[in-house]
Amino acid sequence: MALDLDQTASRAATDFVPRAFDEGLILSMKLIIDPRGGDIEDDASSTKQRSLFSLAGSLLVEISLPKLVLAWILLIGVPGILLGMAPLLVSLWIGTVSWKASIVLTGIWPLVLLFALAGLAWFGGRPLMRLIESSFWSLNALGVQPGYIICREGFRHFAERFLPHGVSLARRGSVRAASAAVSGLAIAAAMFWVAMLAWPASRWVGNLADLALPHLLIPVVLTNAVVIVAAYFGGAALIWGVADATMAQPRDLESFDTPPQGGRSWRVAHLSDIHAVGERYGFRIESGRSGPRGNGRLRQALARLDEIHAKQPLDAILITGDLTDAGRSAEWAEFFDALAPHPQLAALVIGLPGNHDVNVVDRANPARLDLPGSPKKRLRQVRTVSALAAIQGDKVRVLDRVSGKLGDTLAQTLGPHLNEMAAFADTGSLLLSRRLADLWATIFPMVRPPGTDDGLGVIVLNSNAETHFSFTNALGLVSYAQAKAIDIAAKQYPRACWIVALHHHLVEYPMPAKALSERIGTALINGSWFVRHLQRLAGHAVVMHGHRHIDWIGACGGLLIVSAPSPVMQATDGCDTYFYVHTLAVVSDGKLRLLEPDRIDLPWQQFPDDFAAVENGREFVKDATRPISMGHLPGESSIE
Repeated sequence: MALDLDQTASRAATDFVPRAFDEGLILSMKLIIDPRGGDIEDDASSTKQRSLFSLAGSLLVEISLPKLVLAWILLIGVPGILLGMAPLLVSLWIGTVSWKASIVLTGIWPLVLLFALAGLAWFGGRPLMRLIESSFWSLNALGVQPGYIICREGFRHFAERFLPHGVSLARRGSVRAASAAVSGLAIAAAMFWVAMLAWPASRWVGNLADLALPHLLIPVVLTNAVVIVAAYFGGAALIWGVADATMAQPRDLESFDTPPQGGRSWRVAHLSDIHAVGERYGFRIESGRSGPRGNGRLRQALARLDEIHAKQPLDAILITGDLTDAGRSAEWAEFFDALAPHPQLAALVIGLPGNHDVNVVDRANPARLDLPGSPKKRLRQVRTVSALAAIQGDKVRVLDRVSGKLGDTLAQTLGPHLNEMAAFADTGSLLLSRRLADLWATIFPMVRPPGTDDGLGVIVLNSNAETHFSFTNALGLVSYAQAKAIDIAAKQYPRACWIVALHHHLVEYPMPAKALSERIGTALINGSWFVRHLQRLAGHAVVMHGHRHIDWIGACGGLLIVSAPSPVMQATDGCDTYFYVHTLAVVSDGKLRLLEPDRIDLPWQQFPDDFAAVENGREFVKDATRPISMGHLPGESSIE
């Protein structure tokens, strides 16, 4: 009997808190600090609660200097050495081959032998060439392009501070164009000056004696790298500056298209940056206590979508990245738990990775970094691949780079790797991590083909740069390979229209920014180039993205661009959130039209993860039947 009483008491103690919260019972004890409200620890990495200077100070105190030095050596030192060594090795090889050929043969045969050996070296040395190429673009993505972006946006931010209030879009656009040109010229002048200073100490012809004296070779190699990078940076910045100044500047969309007579249309719900957390009352990294807790707003959005889909069916639900707050297993589990009660919606969802899904090393500590090749980053990627396969494995297809056409579905592509992925998730093996390294790159872009030759397809990109540092996790980059794959998909369906979906925004919006930090470090590093690349789809494509957590609808270079607000991140307690359902239409001319979207409002609810909650020692029962309004955008002024 005593045993039964002990078991009953144990069960009662275990069930007390859930019963108190879920059944609306009044707590008999008053909490001095309500744990559901969080505390200062929840604001550790919040950009809403702490300034960038404060976060940088925490970074300097907490950072692991040995790991940072090793990361710099691997990411910057090694590429620099390879770049500086390349001309010396090439000249040494050419000199050796031509000398041997001149001894053995005379006449035209030395040239024949030379070209034959060059061909063998090209095909046999491909791995080395790929290493040098990847090292160059690693430097480019880490330092060159971000340097140009910082300079360009710095000039723009400074210039726009002197613009009068209410200045015309044309005037603002001309200032932005001039700032791009000035930044290109300034960087070019500075970099060419650096290259000229380093030139006397450089050397471009090597000999065998160099290999025997590495301590004398290394300074020459590093100087060569400085000259190469500085000359490239100067020339590239000049080209980028001129290109950015002469291209069409982004502008707000002046008006939506009217519903066409006849033709076809599609309804697409666009969500982004839902940042699922793994705890019932968890706070998001960026918002801390200034934002909503838990996943209640996500569940609220899904419930509202269910109602909308029942009344007027949707064709797709697009979630443009940051499905989770830090790519942790518990966060993915919570996302799927929220989606599970809505199987009809799940069949429509198309997702893509955001920087929070793959690039955040530690939710609480921005000073944490992964070394290049770390299995931890690969693990976050494998988790994301597994989740995307569950969401859209049979809906999207992967490019077959051999045939140059769309190939197998994502599920079929992953088939040969399932055992390795599962084993890697269990063991974190470095060997398995290397084997899975190419998988992440080869599955993007994913393409949901149009239902008919003249239908609407979706191209899903991975726009996350390969960063290893929590503080730089937001950098974005669309690879050349993904851009070419877009061309292949469009060529395969020449009459189709497309949604090009990615996480990062392509351009900075034509609106004033309060701080320079709002303008740098978050947009695509090569966004201007990508806009120019996509211009061949102008009139037949709309670009949809997230990342900034705010809504903006505009155009750039003939491309329609739609930024999604976050139904979670932009809110503070007591504020409503919203998202949009967009209608895309095509008529006889084959051009894609964007109609006025439906704004779906989500009213704030206290502790939305509970049916009932206790606040300030009294019972607080939320109104579960409160209606959620659905309306149209009131006009242009509502679109930021």
